[in-house]
Amino acid sequence: MKHTNSAGPHRGGADRLHNVPVQDPAETRPRGPRAVAALVVPVLCVAMVPIAFWLDMGAPTSGPGYDVAGGPGWPWTLIGALLGVLASVILVREPRQRVGWVLAGSGLFWALDGLSQSYILSGLRETGAWPGMTFALWFLNRFGSYLTSVTAVLVMIFPTGRFLPGRWGTASWVATVAMAVSGLCFLVIPAEGDRAIPGLPAGVDEDPTSITALSGHGDQVATIGLALGVTGFFFALLTVVVRYRRSAGLDRDRMRWLLWSVVVVVAVSVGTLAFSVPEGDFIGAIVASVVPPMAMTIAIVRPTLVSIQDLLARTSVLAAVFAVLVAADALVLGLFTLLLDDELTRAQVVGVVLVVCVVLYGPLRQRLSAGVRRVMLGERGNRYDAVAGLASTLENTDDTVEQLAAVARAVASAFAVPFVSVEVDRGHGERLVTTFGERPAEVRTLPITWRETTIGRLVLPAKGLRSRLSVRDEELLGDLVRQAATAARTSQLAEEVQHSRERLVTAREEERRRIRRDLHDGFGPALSGIVFQLEAARMTVERDPALARTQLETVSSQVQEVVADVRRLVHDLRPPALDDRGLVGALRQQAEHLAVPLDVTAPEDLRLPAAVEVAAYRIAGEALTNVARHADANGARLLLETADDTLVLEVVDDGRGIPVDRAAGVGLASLRERAAELGGTTTISSPPGGGTVVRARLPLRSPA
Repeated sequence: MKHTNSAGPHRGGADRLHNVPVQDPAETRPRGPRAVAALVVPVLCVAMVPIAFWLDMGAPTSGPGYDVAGGPGWPWTLIGALLGVLASVILVREPRQRVGWVLAGSGLFWALDGLSQSYILSGLRETGAWPGMTFALWFLNRFGSYLTSVTAVLVMIFPTGRFLPGRWGTASWVATVAMAVSGLCFLVIPAEGDRAIPGLPAGVDEDPTSITALSGHGDQVATIGLALGVTGFFFALLTVVVRYRRSAGLDRDRMRWLLWSVVVVVAVSVGTLAFSVPEGDFIGAIVASVVPPMAMTIAIVRPTLVSIQDLLARTSVLAAVFAVLVAADALVLGLFTLLLDDELTRAQVVGVVLVVCVVLYGPLRQRLSAGVRRVMLGERGNRYDAVAGLASTLENTDDTVEQLAAVARAVASAFAVPFVSVEVDRGHGERLVTTFGERPAEVRTLPITWRETTIGRLVLPAKGLRSRLSVRDEELLGDLVRQAATAARTSQLAEEVQHSRERLVTAREEERRRIRRDLHDGFGPALSGIVFQLEAARMTVERDPALARTQLETVSSQVQEVVADVRRLVHDLRPPALDDRGLVGALRQQAEHLAVPLDVTAPEDLRLPAAVEVAAYRIAGEALTNVARHADANGARLLLETADDTLVLEVVDDGRGIPVDRAAGVGLASLRERAAELGGTTTISSPPGGGTVVRARLPLRSPA
């Protein structure tokens, strides 16, 4: 924890306002060939599904077509149709998004691949083959090797539609070329040995693009192609990790959608393998082929559809619970089998699985959910504990720096962020800064306000999973910031009280010095001179009465001057009119000498504390002096009234008012200062109709 007391302006975080051009949605809609392509591709993909299904339904259940195709092709055509629809969703929204076009190409590829399989299943027979069978075999067995490459390119350009910049971009192009060469290797390998398809009818060529010169070297070429393809695909996965680490804000959320799809695919794959689900291969293929593109589509079109943080956390929890339950089931079943020395019946297996699920699911899910959220998002889920813990710490800590440090620690703990800084403005351009952790390169700043006044800032990291805030997180942060505002305001008030004490002591000593100077430099010499002259008159009264009389007259004049100085000194301490006439009477007396007609409205029996009387008298006097000197008014009104233990003093004139751009002078500033000394306020305004209104509110009781 670091504490600094810095002066002058402080550089904020990375949050700045930018002028961002906003496009009309109509301008982004595809037009011309793009519009046709955006709609034709999904339509073609969808149209192939019933064709493939019709071909599969009429296909024989044995023969060379069944041996080559291995099964119906409509499921794979359905995958292509789903990808085509997802691509159209992206392209209708963002026609220039390359991810959409690559996804459309992938969907068309899948649909043609499945249609080719259905065509072979139905049209390749012992007695002959349908037209175009050579192309169908080539597309299914040879050109289909590029499916993995298309998926890898899609992953490398997501979500921006471009490769990573810099060296990673160059490496991505190299990987793409490597995967293209990998597919080419499988296109030119001769069909010999295990690769040859036996029993093909005459006129069907299974390898029209093979190179005869490579005969006998097919295994080596296949190994090279496989190595290049696997390397390129794993490089694509590596670029996803790099892009995720570099991303921030909305791009980071888009990458989390892809991460969520990976968790779903892994969980479904493990489930289908663990429980021997019927048609598990098909289900796994559907999920692996469709869920990531679906997540990409959501990430591009509407990444804020749901809170991806919560969705990712919940999916991870469910996947972890599922894995633990599978392991627990296997362990318990193994123990029962070992103890009973016999295999369990199907009913017993089902019973054991149900018991394990009932016993473990609820507690395990709750604990894992809390653990995952704590690791990923901090203590923000325990809202009450975070707020109550901070409040307790603030109550037991008097030191201002420690209070702000407690706020920083509480925010860091609640949101599991590595850096928090609490900055509080102080007087004279200074700033008190309390920091937890090391400041990252990019930060964002949130204001700390007290009654609509910014008194400080809360600085958090701008990047990272834990820096993203949901609506509930913002509410928790608001509660903690309110605690921070209280601590910051307490710090400011403590500093203001200390400054007030210093000003009071300084003012008292200055007043004592002035009185001492007046007494010593003024009254002392004057009285000493009077004593000397009285002594001289006493010595000359018998000898020269006329001279003594003159000396006494001089002494009398000097005594009158001393009395006037005493009255001035007393008036500076407290106006005598307040003691002689009271506040209302003193103000009426002041009105008699004012050059502008003044109407005084006040209760006659007004009794006020001495400090309030003096402040009200001084404020009214200064305001009336300003009316006489500057307002050019024809009349003025003075109002005094008490309400809710507060004295309200109002001086209103019908003069020319105060210009908006005019800076407050010494007189206007003194009006506010005199009220603030007693915990009150003074407002000065000029109504649209002209004139000036000075309204002071002075509490009749000392603030607690």
